[in-house]
Amino acid sequence: MFARRAQHHNGTYDKDDKAGVEERNSMYAKMVNAYYELATLFYEWGWGQSFHFAQKKFNETFAESIRRHEYYLASHLEVKPGMKVLDVGCGIGGPYRNIARFTSCDITGITLNEYQVKRANELNQAVGLGSQVRSVQCDFMKMAPFKDGSFDAVYAIEATCHAPVRQGVYGEIMRVLKPGAVFACYEWCLTDKYDAHNAEHRKIKKAIEEGDGLPDMARPQEVVAALKDVGFEVLHTRDMALDPNPNGEAWYLPLMPSWKIWTQRFQFTGEHSARGGARAPRRARARTGPDAVSYTHLTLPTKRI
Repeated sequence: MFARRAQHHNGTYDKDDKAGVEERNSMYAKMVNAYYELATLFYEWGWGQSFHFAQKKFNETFAESIRRHEYYLASHLEVKPGMKVLDVGCGIGGPYRNIARFTSCDITGITLNEYQVKRANELNQAVGLGSQVRSVQCDFMKMAPFKDGSFDAVYAIEATCHAPVRQGVYGEIMRVLKPGAVFACYEWCLTDKYDAHNAEHRKIKKAIEEGDGLPDMARPQEVVAALKDVGFEVLHTRDMALDPNPNGEAWYLPLMPSWKIWTQRFQFTGEHSARGGARAPRRARARTGPDAVSYTHLTLPTKRI
Protein backbone atom coordinates (compact mmCIF):
# COMPACT_ATOMS: atom_id res chain seq x y z
CA MET A 1 0.00 0.00 0.00
CA PHE A 2 2.73 2.47 0.99
CA ALA A 3 4.79 1.61 -2.09
CA ARG A 4 1.84 2.16 -4.45
CA ARG A 5 0.96 5.50 -2.85
CA ALA A 6 4.57 6.66 -2.92
CA GLN A 7 4.93 5.71 -6.59
CA HIS A 8 1.71 7.54 -7.45
CA HIS A 9 2.80 10.66 -5.55
CA ASN A 10 6.23 10.79 -7.15
CA GLY A 11 4.74 10.10 -10.57
CA THR A 12 2.86 13.40 -10.48
CA TYR A 13 6.22 15.20 -10.63
CA ASP A 14 7.63 13.38 -13.66
CA LYS A 15 6.70 16.31 -15.92
CA ASP A 16 9.03 19.20 -15.13
CA ASP A 17 7.37 21.74 -17.42
CA LYS A 18 4.32 24.00 -17.71
CA ALA A 19 2.08 21.06 -18.57
CA GLY A 20 3.24 19.26 -15.44
CA VAL A 21 2.47 22.29 -13.27
CA GLU A 22 -0.99 22.64 -14.82
CA GLU A 23 -1.67 18.94 -14.21
CA ARG A 24 -0.64 19.22 -10.55
CA ASN A 25 -2.73 22.35 -10.11
CA SER A 26 -5.79 20.60 -11.53
CA MET A 27 -5.46 17.72 -9.07
CA TYR A 28 -4.11 19.64 -6.06
CA ALA A 29 -6.67 18.29 -3.56
CA LYS A 30 -6.01 14.64 -4.42
CA MET A 31 -2.26 15.24 -4.57
CA VAL A 32 -2.01 17.07 -1.22
CA ASN A 33 -4.27 14.55 0.51
CA ALA A 34 -2.23 11.62 -0.85
CA TYR A 35 0.99 13.31 0.25
CA TYR A 36 -0.16 13.78 3.83
CA GLU A 37 -1.58 10.26 3.98
CA LEU A 38 2.01 9.17 3.39
CA ALA A 39 3.90 11.80 5.35
CA THR A 40 1.94 12.60 8.53
CA LEU A 41 3.06 9.64 10.62
CA PHE A 42 6.67 10.20 9.62
CA TYR A 43 6.44 13.92 10.37
CA GLU A 44 5.01 13.40 13.84
CA TRP A 45 7.53 10.70 14.69
CA GLY A 46 10.59 12.48 13.32
CA TRP A 47 9.75 16.19 13.60
CA GLY A 48 7.00 16.68 16.16
CA GLN A 49 3.43 17.93 16.09
CA SER A 50 4.23 21.22 14.30
CA PHE A 51 5.07 20.63 10.66
CA HIS A 52 7.23 23.66 9.89
CA PHE A 53 10.75 25.06 10.11
CA ALA A 54 12.25 27.74 12.34
CA GLN A 55 15.61 29.36 12.91
CA LYS A 56 17.20 28.21 16.17
CA LYS A 57 18.40 31.08 18.32
CA PHE A 58 21.46 30.73 20.55
CA ASN A 59 20.86 28.27 23.40
CA GLU A 60 17.39 27.30 22.14
CA THR A 61 16.21 23.72 21.83
CA PHE A 62 14.49 22.64 18.63
CA ALA A 63 11.09 22.56 20.41
CA GLU A 64 11.64 26.05 21.83
CA SER A 65 12.48 27.43 18.39
CA ILE A 66 9.29 25.94 16.94
CA ARG A 67 7.12 27.47 19.69
CA ARG A 68 8.82 30.88 19.41
CA HIS A 69 8.21 30.88 15.66
CA GLU A 70 4.50 30.23 16.28
CA TYR A 71 4.20 32.79 19.09
CA TYR A 72 5.84 35.44 16.93
CA LEU A 73 3.24 34.94 14.21
CA ALA A 74 0.43 34.94 16.78
CA SER A 75 1.71 38.22 18.25
CA HIS A 76 0.76 39.95 14.98
CA LEU A 77 -2.85 38.76 14.97
CA GLU A 78 -4.11 41.49 17.33
CA VAL A 79 -6.38 39.08 19.17
CA LYS A 80 -7.75 38.94 22.70
CA PRO A 81 -8.79 35.93 24.83
CA GLY A 82 -11.93 34.25 23.53
CA MET A 83 -11.66 35.61 19.97
CA LYS A 84 -12.22 33.14 17.14
CA VAL A 85 -9.18 32.31 15.02
CA LEU A 86 -8.74 30.08 11.95
CA ASP A 87 -5.61 28.01 11.24
CA VAL A 88 -5.50 27.35 7.47
CA GLY A 89 -3.75 24.05 6.74
CA CYS A 90 -3.33 22.99 10.37
CA GLY A 91 -1.71 19.55 10.05
CA ILE A 92 -2.28 17.71 13.33
CA GLY A 93 -2.73 20.93 15.27
CA GLY A 94 0.63 21.44 16.94
CA PRO A 95 0.76 25.19 16.17
CA TYR A 96 -2.83 25.91 17.16
CA ARG A 97 -2.47 24.12 20.49
CA ASN A 98 0.59 26.24 21.29
CA ILE A 99 -1.05 29.44 20.05
CA ALA A 100 -4.27 28.70 21.95
CA ARG A 101 -2.29 28.40 25.19
CA PHE A 102 -0.38 31.59 24.35
CA THR A 103 -3.39 33.75 23.41
CA SER A 104 -6.37 32.01 25.14
CA CYS A 105 -8.20 32.25 21.79
CA ASP A 106 -10.70 29.79 20.38
CA ILE A 107 -9.04 28.19 17.33
CA THR A 108 -10.44 26.09 14.50
CA GLY A 109 -8.00 24.33 12.19
CA ILE A 110 -8.77 23.06 8.71
CA THR A 111 -7.01 20.38 6.70
CA LEU A 112 -7.91 18.27 3.67
CA ASN A 113 -6.72 15.08 5.29
CA GLU A 114 -9.13 12.94 7.33
CA TYR A 115 -6.39 11.21 9.30
CA GLN A 116 -4.92 14.56 10.36
CA VAL A 117 -8.35 15.70 11.61
CA LYS A 118 -8.78 12.57 13.72
CA ARG A 119 -5.25 12.68 15.08
CA ALA A 120 -5.44 16.40 15.93
CA ASN A 121 -8.72 16.03 17.80
CA GLU A 122 -7.33 13.05 19.74
CA LEU A 123 -4.36 15.18 20.80
CA ASN A 124 -6.64 18.11 21.67
CA GLN A 125 -8.62 15.95 24.07
CA ALA A 126 -5.48 14.39 25.52
CA VAL A 127 -4.06 17.78 26.58
CA GLY A 128 -7.35 19.17 27.86
CA LEU A 129 -7.97 21.65 25.02
CA GLY A 130 -10.94 19.89 23.43
CA SER A 131 -13.35 22.75 24.15
CA GLN A 132 -10.97 25.49 22.95
CA VAL A 133 -9.52 24.04 19.72
CA ARG A 134 -10.67 21.63 17.05
CA SER A 135 -9.86 20.39 13.55
CA VAL A 136 -12.35 20.24 10.67
CA GLN A 137 -11.89 18.51 7.34
CA CYS A 138 -12.14 21.24 4.73
CA ASP A 139 -10.59 22.36 1.43
CA PHE A 140 -9.09 25.81 1.96
CA MET A 141 -10.04 26.73 -1.61
CA LYS A 142 -13.74 26.19 -0.70
CA MET A 143 -14.40 26.98 2.97
CA ALA A 144 -18.09 26.13 2.72
CA PRO A 145 -18.50 25.30 6.45
CA PHE A 146 -17.81 28.95 7.42
CA LYS A 147 -19.98 32.01 6.89
CA ASP A 148 -18.66 35.39 5.79
CA GLY A 149 -16.89 37.27 8.59
CA SER A 150 -16.68 34.25 10.91
CA PHE A 151 -13.20 34.88 12.34
CA ASP A 152 -11.39 37.61 14.26
CA ALA A 153 -8.05 36.52 12.77
CA VAL A 154 -6.62 33.93 10.38
CA TYR A 155 -3.11 32.55 10.03
CA ALA A 156 -1.32 29.97 7.90
CA ILE A 157 2.07 28.37 8.50
CA GLU A 158 3.78 26.99 5.39
CA ALA A 159 0.40 25.82 4.10
CA THR A 160 -0.99 28.11 1.39
CA CYS A 161 1.96 27.15 -0.81
CA HIS A 162 -0.15 24.03 -1.51
CA ALA A 163 -2.79 26.14 -3.28
CA PRO A 164 -2.99 25.77 -7.06
CA VAL A 165 -4.00 29.44 -7.34
CA ARG A 166 -3.04 31.78 -4.50
CA GLN A 167 -5.97 34.11 -5.19
CA GLY A 168 -8.31 31.18 -4.52
CA VAL A 169 -7.19 30.49 -0.97
CA TYR A 170 -6.54 34.15 -0.15
CA GLY A 171 -10.00 35.07 -1.45
CA GLU A 172 -11.61 32.51 0.86
CA ILE A 173 -9.55 33.81 3.80
CA MET A 174 -10.68 37.34 2.95
CA ARG A 175 -14.30 36.17 2.93
CA VAL A 176 -14.25 34.48 6.35
CA LEU A 177 -12.32 37.31 8.06
CA LYS A 178 -14.13 40.12 9.87
CA PRO A 179 -13.58 43.65 8.49
CA GLY A 180 -10.26 45.14 9.61
CA ALA A 181 -8.94 41.79 10.86
CA VAL A 182 -5.43 40.43 10.23
CA PHE A 183 -4.27 37.42 8.25
CA ALA A 184 -0.67 36.45 9.14
CA CYS A 185 1.17 33.97 6.96
CA TYR A 186 4.46 32.10 6.69
CA GLU A 187 4.89 31.16 3.03
CA TRP A 188 7.47 29.14 1.11
CA CYS A 189 8.86 31.27 -1.73
CA LEU A 190 11.44 31.35 -4.48
CA THR A 191 13.89 34.21 -4.08
CA ASP A 192 14.90 36.66 -6.79
CA LYS A 193 18.07 34.61 -7.25
CA TYR A 194 16.08 31.69 -8.66
CA ASP A 195 16.84 31.30 -12.38
CA ALA A 196 14.31 29.25 -14.33
CA HIS A 197 16.91 28.77 -17.09
CA ASN A 198 19.39 27.20 -14.66
CA ALA A 199 19.09 23.39 -14.70
CA GLU A 200 20.42 23.05 -11.14
CA HIS A 201 17.89 25.59 -9.85
CA ARG A 202 15.05 23.76 -11.60
CA LYS A 203 16.22 20.45 -10.15
CA ILE A 204 16.26 21.86 -6.61
CA LYS A 205 12.83 23.47 -7.05
CA LYS A 206 11.36 20.22 -8.39
CA ALA A 207 12.83 18.21 -5.49
CA ILE A 208 11.29 20.60 -2.96
CA GLU A 209 7.90 20.51 -4.69
CA GLU A 210 7.98 16.71 -4.87
CA GLY A 211 9.25 16.38 -1.31
CA ASP A 212 6.54 18.62 0.14
CA GLY A 213 3.56 17.98 -2.12
CA LEU A 214 3.56 21.45 -3.71
CA PRO A 215 1.96 22.16 -7.11
CA ASP A 216 4.30 25.07 -7.96
CA MET A 217 6.38 27.53 -5.91
CA ALA A 218 5.96 31.30 -6.28
CA ARG A 219 8.11 34.38 -5.76
CA PRO A 220 7.29 36.81 -2.90
CA GLN A 221 6.04 39.48 -5.29
CA GLU A 222 3.58 36.97 -6.77
CA VAL A 223 2.26 36.17 -3.31
CA VAL A 224 1.88 39.86 -2.45
CA ALA A 225 0.16 40.54 -5.78
CA ALA A 226 -2.31 37.69 -5.16
CA LEU A 227 -3.16 39.11 -1.72
CA LYS A 228 -3.78 42.54 -3.18
CA ASP A 229 -5.84 41.05 -6.01
CA VAL A 230 -8.43 39.79 -3.52
CA GLY A 231 -8.54 43.05 -1.54
CA PHE A 232 -5.95 42.71 1.23
CA GLU A 233 -3.75 45.60 2.29
CA VAL A 234 -0.25 44.22 2.89
CA LEU A 235 1.22 45.68 6.07
CA HIS A 236 4.59 43.93 6.13
CA THR A 237 6.55 41.27 4.28
CA ARG A 238 10.10 39.99 4.59
CA ASP A 239 12.35 36.99 3.98
CA MET A 240 12.88 35.53 7.45
CA ALA A 241 15.73 33.34 6.27
CA LEU A 242 17.77 36.55 6.14
CA ASP A 243 17.00 37.61 9.73
CA PRO A 244 20.13 38.07 11.90
CA ASN A 245 20.77 35.01 14.05
CA PRO A 246 24.05 35.48 15.98
CA ASN A 247 25.47 32.18 17.25
CA GLY A 248 22.24 30.45 16.28
CA GLU A 249 21.50 27.69 13.79
CA ALA A 250 20.00 28.01 10.32
CA TRP A 251 16.49 26.74 9.63
CA TYR A 252 17.77 23.89 7.44
CA LEU A 253 20.21 22.40 9.98
CA PRO A 254 17.81 19.62 11.11
CA LEU A 255 17.92 18.35 7.51
CA MET A 256 21.70 18.17 7.34
CA PRO A 257 23.54 14.84 7.81
CA SER A 258 25.06 14.82 11.29
CA TRP A 259 26.36 12.73 14.15
CA LYS A 260 26.15 14.03 17.71
CA ILE A 261 28.71 12.15 19.74
CA TRP A 262 27.18 13.10 23.11
CA THR A 263 23.82 11.56 22.16
CA GLN A 264 25.08 8.90 19.73
CA ARG A 265 22.51 10.25 17.28
CA PHE A 266 23.00 9.72 13.55
CA GLN A 267 20.99 11.77 11.07
CA PHE A 268 20.72 10.95 7.38
CA THR A 269 18.93 12.93 4.67
CA GLY A 270 19.40 10.85 1.55
CA GLU A 271 16.44 9.37 -0.32
CA HIS A 272 15.01 6.43 1.56
CA SER A 273 13.39 3.47 -0.15
CA ALA A 274 10.09 1.89 0.68
CA ARG A 275 9.28 -1.75 0.14
CA GLY A 276 9.17 -2.50 -3.56
CA GLY A 277 11.72 0.18 -4.40
CA ALA A 278 9.29 3.14 -4.27
CA ARG A 279 10.72 6.48 -3.26
CA ALA A 280 9.12 7.88 -0.14
CA PRO A 281 8.13 11.56 -0.15
CA ARG A 282 11.02 13.51 1.26
CA ARG A 283 11.27 16.75 3.16
CA ALA A 284 12.92 19.63 1.31
CA ARG A 285 16.69 19.38 1.14
CA ALA A 286 18.95 21.89 2.80
CA ARG A 287 20.89 22.19 -0.46
CA THR A 288 19.21 25.17 -2.10
CA GLY A 289 21.84 26.52 -4.46
CA PRO A 290 22.70 30.23 -4.35
CA ASP A 291 19.84 31.18 -2.01
CA ALA A 292 17.35 30.34 -4.74
CA VAL A 293 14.66 29.18 -2.32
CA SER A 294 13.64 30.77 0.97
CA TYR A 295 12.13 28.49 3.58
CA THR A 296 9.56 31.01 4.69
CA HIS A 297 8.40 34.50 3.96
CA LEU A 298 6.48 36.43 6.61
CA THR A 299 3.53 38.34 5.19
CA LEU A 300 1.05 40.37 7.23
CA PRO A 301 -2.02 41.40 5.23
CA THR A 302 -5.12 42.99 6.74
CA LYS A 303 -8.68 43.04 5.43
CA ARG A 304 -9.73 46.56 4.60
CA ILE A 305 -12.62 47.97 6.64
